[in-house]
Amino acid sequence: VIREQIERYFAHTQPEPFVAGESRIPLIAPGFGAPEVYEAVDSLLSTNLTMGEKVRTFERGFAEYIGVRHAVMVNSGSSANLVALSVLANPRSPRRLASGDEVITPAVTWATTVWPIIQTGLTPVLVDVDRETFNIDPEQVEAAITPRTRAIMLVHLLGRPCEMDAILDIARRHELIVIEDACEAHGAEYRGRKTGSFGDLATFSFFFSHHITTIEGGMVLTDDDELAELARATRVFGWAREYDDPAAAAQQHPEIDPRYLFLDIGYNLRPTEIQGAFGMHQLGRLDGFVETRRANAAAWGDRIEALSPQLSVQREAAGTRHAWFGYPLTVGPGGGLTRDGLARHLESRGVETRPIMAGNIAEQPAIRTHRFRTFGELPNARYIHRNAFFFGNHHGVGAAQREALLGYIAEFVASQSSAQAGAA
Repeated sequence: VIREQIERYFAHTQPEPFVAGESRIPLIAPGFGAPEVYEAVDSLLSTNLTMGEKVRTFERGFAEYIGVRHAVMVNSGSSANLVALSVLANPRSPRRLASGDEVITPAVTWATTVWPIIQTGLTPVLVDVDRETFNIDPEQVEAAITPRTRAIMLVHLLGRPCEMDAILDIARRHELIVIEDACEAHGAEYRGRKTGSFGDLATFSFFFSHHITTIEGGMVLTDDDELAELARATRVFGWAREYDDPAAAAQQHPEIDPRYLFLDIGYNLRPTEIQGAFGMHQLGRLDGFVETRRANAAAWGDRIEALSPQLSVQREAAGTRHAWFGYPLTVGPGGGLTRDGLARHLESRGVETRPIMAGNIAEQPAIRTHRFRTFGELPNARYIHRNAFFFGNHHGVGAAQREALLGYIAEFVASQSSAQAGAA
């Protein structure tokens, strides 16, 4: 009966018709339906609420989708980054990072890519990004390496894959650990491989605004059995029962009740069965969602750039599959247009916009109270911080929304051209 009622509700719940100039184009659109809701209700009714079989089912499915051996679900993408760095800083880690070791990471990023580096006693080294792709510049990575450098934490920003061949070559030659922050890159590919399958560790986010969602949630991925074991234990207090052979641990510590035996320090970052329930069904929707985003991006590119020489967009590089977390737009200097002016105009027409994540993280006040290093002046990061933004690109954006967005941008370009002509 409950399943029928849920299915009936979603069958009769249709979005309002889009009206250009009146309807909103939000940054995100709910991408779940009756299967996810019923599975979540089933978890509630069963009273099996915290991390259990549904979480494990999603973990297995996501690991297979990405093409890795292990996937460890946690309660958020930020927690996934924290677990990945904590695992590497763990004394049991096969490739331990020690306090003060340097981790190279891009200056244009999200806050909780960088904060876990600091929180685990490591030193973030911020390097510049490519002005067109917004991704970490491999040449800057190599130039920034010092004897203290132990790892590279890259970010596939806004779903665009990084230059993995170059980065992995640098890592091999300098014996560096690679962590992929793929939190915005679900379904993205580089030379036929999914992002998240290249690094020693990788992370994903399933927050409500991402390609697929578990409401809140994240995942740590790896092919390394030891790192996976540490990740599972780290998300649950360092509990012995999360190790591959808890009985052996109990035998080594007979004086402690094995039910409450802790081999490491850790956190409580467990996901719930409700999150696992969503993930089980969301995974089957992912490729369709990505293809819609790619179709939108393909329809916008040339037409937006044709409106003004000040406007530039990203393109899908040969040999890659861009997942388009959002649609970034850069407003160059030298004309009548400004980034803030265009963003305000779009907001006035009901289009949600955002900066390019945290922008140049070196300019954020929080980082200045901690130890970090920048390599160079970061000119491209500073440029993106001041000249770029993004708007929503998701399965809720169709032909009508695409045309409306083009019209709003054209409207702003025309108004600024007229204003310049009048001033002249």
